[in-house]
Amino acid sequence: MMENSTPLVHQLLYEDGLGVFVLVTVILGGGAAALSGRAIAQTWRPWWQIIAYMLILGGAVRFFHFSLFSGTLLSLHYDLVDTAVCLLAGFAGFRAARKAQMLNQYSWINEPAGVMRWRRKPP
Repeated sequence: MMENSTPLVHQLLYEDGLGVFVLVTVILGGGAAALSGRAIAQTWRPWWQIIAYMLILGGAVRFFHFSLFSGTLLSLHYDLVDTAVCLLAGFAGFRAARKAQMLNQYSWINEPAGVMRWRRKPP
């Protein structure tokens, strides 16, 4: 029998509770990451710069868990979870902004091809 009664998802994603995870990591961290990704795209910087910025932001999110909710500060596992959420939101913000840029700046050659994609117009 299992001695630990906490669900596997709880053990893998968050330590402070689902509400704290959603508030701090998803809403605050993910929102800041999406805005950062959008800012990187709007200044025409390359996509790989998102990785460096999201590593820093993931550390800041982990610090918020530590300082506000008594989470563990130096936890590789939870730092990777926080950073992964920030990376996903950062890339989503980047891609949405880059699609808008490509369609606005180069509307004569590009057309929408999905939610976050564009393609060349056929000749």
